[in-house]
Order: sequence, then C-alpha cells, then structure tokens
Amino acid sequence: MKCVTEAGNMSNGRFSHLLRGVWMLWQVVFVAGTGSKLWEVPTASFTFSSNLSESLWEQDCQYRHLQDRVRITADVPPRLDGTWVSTRCEVRPGPEFLTRSYTFHPSRHFQALQHYYTDSSCEDPAYSLMIRGKLRLRQASWITRGATEAEHHLSKVSIVVHSLAAKQRLATMLPPTCVGLTLGRVVPGKPYELYNTRAGRGCLDALGFSMMEMGMIREETQHHSNGGKVQELLLGDIHTDWTQRTQYRPTGYQQPLQNAMHHIHPCPVCALVYRSSEQRPPVLHRSQAAPLSLTGRWVSHRCETRPNVLFLTRDFTFDPDQHAWQGVYRHYSDPVCSQPTFTLRASGHYAQGNPSAKVSGATEFVFKVTQVRVTALEESTAKLLNGTRSGKCGQAGGWEVGVEQDLAPTDGCTLLGIKLPHKEYELFKTELDHRKHPLLFIGERPTDGSSPDRPQRRPSSFQAPMELCSGGETQPSRRYGSGFNSKQVQLAVSGTARLAQLVLLVLGSVLGNWFCVY
Repeated sequence: MKCVTEAGNMSNGRFSHLLRGVWMLWQVVFVAGTGSKLWEVPTASFTFSSNLSESLWEQDCQYRHLQDRVRITADVPPRLDGTWVSTRCEVRPGPEFLTRSYTFHPSRHFQALQHYYTDSSCEDPAYSLMIRGKLRLRQASWITRGATEAEHHLSKVSIVVHSLAAKQRLATMLPPTCVGLTLGRVVPGKPYELYNTRAGRGCLDALGFSMMEMGMIREETQHHSNGGKVQELLLGDIHTDWTQRTQYRPTGYQQPLQNAMHHIHPCPVCALVYRSSEQRPPVLHRSQAAPLSLTGRWVSHRCETRPNVLFLTRDFTFDPDQHAWQGVYRHYSDPVCSQPTFTLRASGHYAQGNPSAKVSGATEFVFKVTQVRVTALEESTAKLLNGTRSGKCGQAGGWEVGVEQDLAPTDGCTLLGIKLPHKEYELFKTELDHRKHPLLFIGERPTDGSSPDRPQRRPSSFQAPMELCSGGETQPSRRYGSGFNSKQVQLAVSGTARLAQLVLLVLGSVLGNWFCVY
C-alpha cells in the first residue's frame, strides 16, 4: 500500500552537481529575495500554531484526544531544558528495541540514557548506554521546514550489560578490547567506558551507535482547553540501512519523546523511564495486545514528517472481506499541515502473511497498488506536472488545481516515481493506547527512497501510529488553520517562498522518496 515508488539511480557526481544547483537557486530565492539571513535562528523564540482539530478532519472523524480543540505550537529555537522520555517501547530499524531518557541542561550539556532490549515489548533488558556530551543549536533547517539544525560533541559513552546472554551477543559485535581489558571479563551491572575524548570511535561504530539524531530538532507543545499541556521533542530519524546510520544527517523525525513534567496522562511508561538509570533499566509491562483487525478507517495521529521535505497526513480504509484497501495521502508545505500542496489517492488489494520472525506481535503483509489518482492543490505543483512528456504522467498539459487525474492510463508517473501496478512487502502491528483505543503501526519507509518490493526489503520498524476513526465515512475538511505569528513564517506563504517550495518539490522527486510514504 504505500505510494509506489522506484528510486532512480544517480551517480554521486551528478547528484552533487544537482544539489549545488538547487542550493544556489534556494539562495537566490530566499537570501537575494529577502535581503536578510532568513534561516538564522532568531535571538528570541517565536511560536507558530495550528488548530489541528479544525484543520485536518471533520468533527466526527478526528483523533479523540484533539476533540477538545487542542492547539499546537512550536518554538524556534527549541526549548530543551529538562528530561524527555519514551512513551512506549520503541522499534528502530534492524530491528532494535529501546527506551530513551534524555536530559538537557541550561549549559547545553546533555546526558542521554538508551536502554536496549531483546524483545519488542521491552521486558528483557540487554544493555544500557550512558551518553554525555554538549549540544550547540545552529540555524533553522533549510531542508526540513520548522526544524532547527544542531551539532553535538560527545565526551563520554559508557555501557552496562544486564545479562550473560547480552554479553555473549556483544562479544560477536565488539572488538575484544572495547570494554575493560577484554569483553570476557565484563561483569553484568558494572559500567564500562566505551568512548571518551581521548579514544577512537571503533567501539561505537561496531555497535552501530550514533547520536546523529541530535542533528535536527523540533519541540512542540499541545495546549489543551483545560489548561494542561503536553510537550514533545522530535529528534532526527534513524537511517533504515544499518551501514548508513552513523553518517546519515536526518531530514525526518523519530517518534517523539515527551517532557517528563508535561506528558500525556496516564503514561506508566513515562514514569518507569524517568526513574531509570544505566544500572536499573525500566522493565515495561507488555502492551495490551489488540487482535489484528484492519476493518474500518484509520487516520494519522499528527502531522507527519518524512525524510526529504515531506509533510503529510494519512487516511486508510480497509475491507478485509474483499482484501481491498484505499489510502489517501494529503501533502502539505509546512510542518503543521495547514498549507496543502497535493493529494494522492491509492487503492488495491492485500494478502495477510505469517507472524513476523523479527518483531514479535507484528504480521507480514503483501500489498498491491493498482490505481493512483493525484490532485494538485496549488499552481506550482500543477505547472510541474504539466511539464512532463506525453504518456509519462497522466494527461499531458491537463493538470489543473483541484482536478483529480488518474495515473492508470500512463502506468503511473515517472516524474513522481510512481509505477503501476506495484507490489510491496509490508509489516503491520496493532496495539491499544493508554485510553484502550486501537493503534495501527505500519512499516517504516526506506530512508533512501527505494521500495520494499522484495521480501528481504520488508521493513523492520514502524512509522507513527494511526488511530481508528469511529466517525464513519467523512470527507477531509477544506478548512486549514493558520495561526502563524512570526515575520519569518509569514514569509513562507508569500510568492517568493512558493517558488522555493517548487525547488524542494523538484529535489524531492529526484531523491526518489516522493510517494514512498505509507
């Protein structure tokens, strides 16, 4: 089911040349056009907001915790002071199962705790990492709107092994001189130094360890009508290819951490992770299992961000009796999903497979995409699509704002990386949230924009969860919130910024990740 994509091959030289060209055009559009250093982090923070409960879905088909008119704001630069914790057992590509607790101090020093587990419920701790370092905020990201770029410097990384089984597994990964004199002498429960400012990174690289997630940061606050608030910290995404993760500079996000003082209630996991230490990892209770039933309509939990300048919401409907599905992907130009650019409607059939051998509780699927329809919602998108050759992307020259086009007659759209028909190998998981409401987890898209079109490319981690919609068949709202109150953000809706969005649209399609977003 995901928007069908096949990434094109491009040499490093050609890509670098293109990237330099895009960057020069970007500077012409923004710097020359405004006469100021637009992307510097402001000296005083500013906030932009959007009332998601009004802007994304109609009243009878919205996620329930936003029914009380939650308002979301984001500060640039982010306010990091405090401790931020996982709200569930997290699944990273590999797969890796972990919980995180990150504490930031006013001096910008930080200490991060990462607890790794052998199981997808985070009940069996394997080892913990204590990371210390310093973070320096740089400037607003020119790639991912709404994010702040940052640099981190590690000063110390220590490991505590929690079991003999974990010790044996680490022995196959780490050089024998990494912890103490030899790994064989490691005592479970005792901290050992893996890295300091005088040592090399060999031990960290052998673990696949990286804090490149600190390279891109966004902090959001949910303001509830009852006066309460929830603060979330979004850090950069982890590359789905293990060999790339230590060098990858993120352009998307992981699942957010929540502020230990301002988190969603109730959150038993938050308390356990907050009270943890490297020697006392949190042992989570198995999440309440939900029978795997796809019946009904599922909607995005939040405005979602994908690598390479993608902001979107997802809306899926499944018919298990017919083994049919339909997915609606609504794309936007901003991180609060208030400025629509285009909508993609895909459909087809699926087959359920076996339980996953890698991720306990997950199930393998195979999805076939047979039809895709696209609607341009702004003039720049329509113009770009009208520039394609005849027979390559819908009706040549026939793209109009607000008019849907079927891509089946041209077997997809080469410009957008869409090929029809298309098959993908998928991973699904369902569970209940803290309110006992069903959540649907769908496999994470490959970071490089390729397609999981073979069994060995099946995902091993998940995208943001979707919630079951109880409101029946409703259409998406045509009302989009604004609420922008910064001069810099107001500029983003001007004609100058619209041209820059078109530049990113071209770049996104070249990177091959445009519609790999399911």
